[in-house]
Amino acid sequence: MIQFLLNQTLRSEHTLDPNLTVLNYLREHLHKPGTKEGCASGDCGACTVVVGELHTDDQGVERLRYRSINSCLTFVSALHGKQLISIEDLKHQGQLHSVQRAMVDCHGSQCGFCTPGFVMSLFALQKNSTGSHNGHQAHEALAGNLCRCTGYRPILAAAEQACGAPRQDQFDALQGETIALLKAIAPTQTGELNSGDKRCLLPLTISDLAEIYESHPQARLLAGGTDLALEVTQFHRPLPVMIYVGNVAEMKRIEHFDDRLEIGAAVSLTDAYGTLKAEYPDFGELLQRFASLQIRNQGTLGGNIGNASPIGDSPPLLIALGAQLVLRKGETRRTLAIEDYFIDYRVTARQEGEFIEKILIPRADAKHLFRAYKISKRLDDDISAVCAAFNLRIDNAVVTEARVAFGGMAATSKRAKACETALLGSDWNSASIERACAALAADFTPLSDFRASKEYRLLSAQNLLRKYFIELQTPHLETRVTAYV
Repeated sequence: MIQFLLNQTLRSEHTLDPNLTVLNYLREHLHKPGTKEGCASGDCGACTVVVGELHTDDQGVERLRYRSINSCLTFVSALHGKQLISIEDLKHQGQLHSVQRAMVDCHGSQCGFCTPGFVMSLFALQKNSTGSHNGHQAHEALAGNLCRCTGYRPILAAAEQACGAPRQDQFDALQGETIALLKAIAPTQTGELNSGDKRCLLPLTISDLAEIYESHPQARLLAGGTDLALEVTQFHRPLPVMIYVGNVAEMKRIEHFDDRLEIGAAVSLTDAYGTLKAEYPDFGELLQRFASLQIRNQGTLGGNIGNASPIGDSPPLLIALGAQLVLRKGETRRTLAIEDYFIDYRVTARQEGEFIEKILIPRADAKHLFRAYKISKRLDDDISAVCAAFNLRIDNAVVTEARVAFGGMAATSKRAKACETALLGSDWNSASIERACAALAADFTPLSDFRASKEYRLLSAQNLLRKYFIELQTPHLETRVTAYV
């Protein structure tokens, strides 16, 4: 059974199909058609809803945290112990919510198909604002919502009106009651959603997860679901058994040690952002371009590694940093360098019944010069054609350590060993860089696809190394990860 709040109404579900998305649950089971399906792949934002959950802030105060998500990529099991808010819940006592009123006042809608998604993204933005309008945050909140007819100027004006002077609403008035209800339904043991032919298990502790996964090694692990859900929504492949890890507290921790960061595999990209940005600014900036805010609110760092996509954005950076994975099977743990985790296209070193527990990332130090770059057709919310990460140590104008990694250049994210060899022991000058650029042709034989040709990929990889060199020589020219086609 799973339990959650639909606005303020308690819902208990026993036999729902675990492959059911929140989008289809709202539309087909609850007959709430306000949430729209645009792409069923997390690209357009028309299906945006907001999820509220209990969160302890930095001061140790327990609060409600609201986040926008794509309902087309969220399975209903992910609602367990949370609050779901859809567009129908905003209007109260016959009055439009202040976010809806702002969209009307600023003429932010024409055909209206995308409007519910925009409104819900603005609602989450308003709930997370500090009472003043921030243009950058508005752009970030709306980057995952596409509009084909209105244009974005009036929608951004609506964001300014809604967040510049937010009004108290029914959610604020009921905050205490909502917190009490969420505490009352907080999961206390392993749950299960079972429709007879399909099931989703929801462990609460890492020991439970290890035991369940060892007993059901054929199960698919579900965290954010931003990749896994596509098998259902795009390829129409049923997932008979899933194990949802989003309630395992041990896998949602971020811990700081003198020599490393430990980030649980179920930590969302949004939650990892602050820590990674503080340690490695380029990593933080790349995460802002990783995908839409809705995707980053759901997607996890462990999932981005675990799916072994050759164009995943975090693996090249983690490889260049010398990060490691803690893998667990039952009560047995082992530590593996991330570069050794990837074997071939979508093939990894993970054993049957083994899962990623956490990621170990070395702390930054001033002697290592880390930079990351992403090439994509759009600046925001787009998949990489090439992703590069450079981590060099240069002593007395000589390269003494070199870790160079790329994504999008091979069947897996991988180190450029020939390039590294060309750099090691060389003087830090343009001649050495050109030799290393030539060596990249020995490291990679990239493919051509609809994102980029093989020639473009190789030239881009070489140019990014040149860019790294120029930026270190002239820091005022540094543009970090803003490169795009």
